[in-house]
Amino acid sequence: MPELPEVEVIRRDLQTEVVGRKIVGAQVRDVPNAPRVIRRHPLPAEFEAPLEGMTISRLDRRGKYLLFYLDDHLVMVVHLGMSGQLILSDADQPMAKHTHVVLDLAGGGQLRYVDPRSFGEMFVTEESELGEIPELVRLGRDPVTDDLPVEYLSDTFARRKTRIKPLLMDQSFLCGLGNIYSDEVLFLASVRHDRPTSAVSEAETRLLHKAIPRVLKESIEHRGSSIADEQYRDLYGAAGSYQNRLRVYGRQAQPCLRCGTPIERGRWSNRSTYYCPRCQT
Repeated sequence: MPELPEVEVIRRDLQTEVVGRKIVGAQVRDVPNAPRVIRRHPLPAEFEAPLEGMTISRLDRRGKYLLFYLDDHLVMVVHLGMSGQLILSDADQPMAKHTHVVLDLAGGGQLRYVDPRSFGEMFVTEESELGEIPELVRLGRDPVTDDLPVEYLSDTFARRKTRIKPLLMDQSFLCGLGNIYSDEVLFLASVRHDRPTSAVSEAETRLLHKAIPRVLKESIEHRGSSIADEQYRDLYGAAGSYQNRLRVYGRQAQPCLRCGTPIERGRWSNRSTYYCPRCQT
């Protein structure tokens, strides 16, 4: 967490709230792990100084990366990692414990980066250098914004020798799809997570082709999923609601919504995977 839907919800909120506003101050707070969040900058000032006085002209998203386009052809890149939050706050509101970066905005208010586990990151770069950032260059097609012909899926399934779930989560194939939504997609297509890609039929490929955008768009409409510790929050600090509509993820031993068979939980690459042993073959 967060996956593509959660980041897209935040992007849309940022588009409304901060585009056209000037960053009048930037602070990397003197708290544990703050240097880790800005790890591409040796010193806090190297992150702070380029931002001060810059106006946010537009917001973009590449997979799970947020791109803030600024004056002087600069871009602030943000990745929320596993527990990162971007919260729009009044300046007089108390700071959350793990607030690492604060951006003061013209007209009042602050954009705060909060990250209990500190796996996310923020950095500033030239717009012309975006094509040289390996993490962005390696990203595959975006299932929400890019053209995604069914042939793209079938050709990749035939060429790659792997299991279907790890391929769906491979960011060089589809960017932004993670553990939660890959389980949901596979359930809708009635395909088990451990099926070899070479064994996925043409009919199943078409079902996956329909299920991928459907699940992601549903989640975006319900402002993402806040599960377990509910660390995902939108820009206003509110939880999403799509966790209440998940069909298999997190529903171990509960009846399948199709056939009533108890949902099972498996292990894959140190992660949990949820599936219906009867519906998914």
